[in-house]
Amino acid sequence: MRILTHTVTEADSGQTVRQLLGRLWHISGGFLSRLKFRGAITVNGAPVTVRFVPRPGDLLAADVSDLPGENPHIQPVDYPLDILYEDEDLLLINKPAGIAMHPAALTEEPVTVAGAVAHYLRTDCFHAVNRLDRGTTGVMAAAKTGYIHALCMAQLHTDAFQRDYRAVCEGVPVPGEGDIDLPLGRAEGSLLKRCPDPQGLPAHTHYEVLAAANGRALLRLTPTTGRTHQLRVHLAAIGHPLTGDWLYGTEDRALIARPALHSYHLVMRHPLTGSSIDVTAPLPEDMQRLLKEERL
Repeated sequence: MRILTHTVTEADSGQTVRQLLGRLWHISGGFLSRLKFRGAITVNGAPVTVRFVPRPGDLLAADVSDLPGENPHIQPVDYPLDILYEDEDLLLINKPAGIAMHPAALTEEPVTVAGAVAHYLRTDCFHAVNRLDRGTTGVMAAAKTGYIHALCMAQLHTDAFQRDYRAVCEGVPVPGEGDIDLPLGRAEGSLLKRCPDPQGLPAHTHYEVLAAANGRALLRLTPTTGRTHQLRVHLAAIGHPLTGDWLYGTEDRALIARPALHSYHLVMRHPLTGSSIDVTAPLPEDMQRLLKEERL
């Protein structure tokens, strides 16, 4: 349960509950309607309308919790989470490789990130802020309520939500630092694959070569958009697919059993408090081994 509270001050005098909820907690009109419908707005413990004008000293509260049954297809599953940060509103984890975000339509998924998070939070809801492919490891953020999720999504792909990745690619990009601006769309005849498409959605990636050896490079990748498979498609499009990328490059399980991509660092602004959250997920063992073997 998540209940927001505020003791009304002299500076708040004359403002309606609607005005206070918008100013204090950025509650949108649509969400406000849902709160009204379920009687989730109170002053001094008594339900009030949004036109009510509280007095200084009154306790304004809004229950912004998710309602049970909002995500009926999520099956909680007991699976350990590597938690990097947690508070009342947010959960940041270090995602392992080989686990999908959500159940797939055509395959059995005994473990998903959604199911593991739902079990940990004892809920049937899952609100991913940023999503990672099944084979991608590293930092991902989840909101604990739909309300917080909406606030987080408003700052996604802005300076308030900054991510960078580590990746190993085939060959060494020249120049050693640059930008890839290629719109992306679905590849014809495939439900999974994406490709550069002039009519597709805008996509931008900044890359920087951190080290190079044996015909491969360690990269820092900074996306400013979040298209499906964006980093994988962008690197392949410039002739440097990720090492181990079976879909856009060449699979080589002797080197690494997945695309060599890791969500390394996330800095975000807390959507309620405004405080900065800064987390890093160390490189997983398979990428560390790859770097060591390739002397990167």
